[in-house]
Amino acid sequence: MHTEAVAYFRDLQDRICAALARADGGAAFREDTWERAEGGGGRTRVIENGAVFEKGGVNFSEVYGDLTPEFAKQLPGDGLAFSATGVSLVLHPRSPLVPTVHANFRFITHGALAWFGGGGDLTPYYPFKEDVVHFHKVWKRACDAHPAVAEHGKLKKWCDDYFHLKHRDEARGVGGIFFDNVTASDATFAFVRTAGDAFLDAYLPIVERRKGLPYTAEQRAFQEYRRGRYVEFNLVYDRGTTFGLKTNGRTESILMSLPPVVRYVYDYKAPSGTPEAELTEYWLKPQDWAGMEG
Repeated sequence: MHTEAVAYFRDLQDRICAALARADGGAAFREDTWERAEGGGGRTRVIENGAVFEKGGVNFSEVYGDLTPEFAKQLPGDGLAFSATGVSLVLHPRSPLVPTVHANFRFITHGALAWFGGGGDLTPYYPFKEDVVHFHKVWKRACDAHPAVAEHGKLKKWCDDYFHLKHRDEARGVGGIFFDNVTASDATFAFVRTAGDAFLDAYLPIVERRKGLPYTAEQRAFQEYRRGRYVEFNLVYDRGTTFGLKTNGRTESILMSLPPVVRYVYDYKAPSGTPEAELTEYWLKPQDWAGMEG
């Protein structure tokens, strides 16, 4: 299954990058191939200063070797030998009206155990209901195609719980789906392929609807402020960041998820009744988006 997963994730990276470059229309992905001294390597693809994407990355990696005894105790399985392969992506659009998006899909072995993890989630700054509902409906369809291994309600709640900044008691975005440590089987691999294939359907229609809309300098400043939440989550809580750093992955590839421009404002409070206040008061509260009409 590791070999099949590697082939699928490589192809998924190719397809996603090609579609995103077409949607941007102003920049291409730069590719860096890299090798890990302990075993394996990957392909990092980054797009910068595009017409749509200010910065984005779509990574493929396949790494293997031995974990440190300390880190091995934190993972399911036994012993030190491990392997991991997957695709991870983050896109930070220039426009505050186009949401940031994250997705990753991975296959990991540790000793005798093997599992899948991943998902996709949306981080808008000025949300449109049509977009949020669409994003969630696409993931629900992917889950509903594999009811034996992917209950949408469970994976949505998992996402809401995981992408939560505990130190602020605040969601990072409007969620999506998330799963981890799901025992590898033909059925779970089939679901992961369906979910991976669904990413472009979930995100690109939103990009196309919003990328041409005008926005103000004030909206751009708010986007930069909210990007700070993204940085906080990835550096404090994100499992992929931790896994990459603790397995001696390529640092530039791991931290490509961070936005290029971020604004930290001391004790910022959005004025009551504004769209900026509505973001945290309404949109970042978990809701049954897939059950709504857009």
